[in-house]
Amino acid sequence: MLTSQLPAENTSAPEARNISPFDLFLAFSQLALSGFGGVLPWAHRTLVENKGWLTQREFVETLALGQLLPGPNIGNMAVMIGYRFAGYAGAAAAIGGLVSGPFVIMIALGLLYRSYGTLPLVQHALSGMSAVAAGLVLATGLKMASSLKRRWRPWLFLALALAGVGVMRWPLLAVVGTLAPFAIAATWREKA
Repeated sequence: MLTSQLPAENTSAPEARNISPFDLFLAFSQLALSGFGGVLPWAHRTLVENKGWLTQREFVETLALGQLLPGPNIGNMAVMIGYRFAGYAGAAAAIGGLVSGPFVIMIALGLLYRSYGTLPLVQHALSGMSAVAAGLVLATGLKMASSLKRRWRPWLFLALALAGVGVMRWPLLAVVGTLAPFAIAATWREKA
């Protein structure tokens, strides 16, 4: 990562730390069991704020790379972070910790939902949890945006996408397909 551009207090070389595969397994298990509907907010809090394994910039860069790769973002991040700190064993431990607990829980919840899913109390609880998950993702997005350069163009495209999908209810693929060429051209022109 770009450690040479980080402030002096953040250049403590996280690679030099002795983070074992077991530590990675426990951390990613905790992440997976803490999040409902997405663990990105908890991943940021745990990896950057609590454990200090990654800087804010390293987290954003790892997430960006994870979004480019096929598969779930947090799964890609788990593999990359695990490999960074403990090689192949760390990558396996991180992804194992991320998926093992939720796998067992989802099997159990599926069996319970089959029996009790039509109860109004269950429906209301699920609606409330989805609102909380959306709020956590929004809060994490705002935290991550604070580390980016201040430019008005990305916010313009964000507002246009939000208006198209959220307000006008146009299909996401059509909105992104329309806005993407303009966003790429604006960025290209800005760098030229």
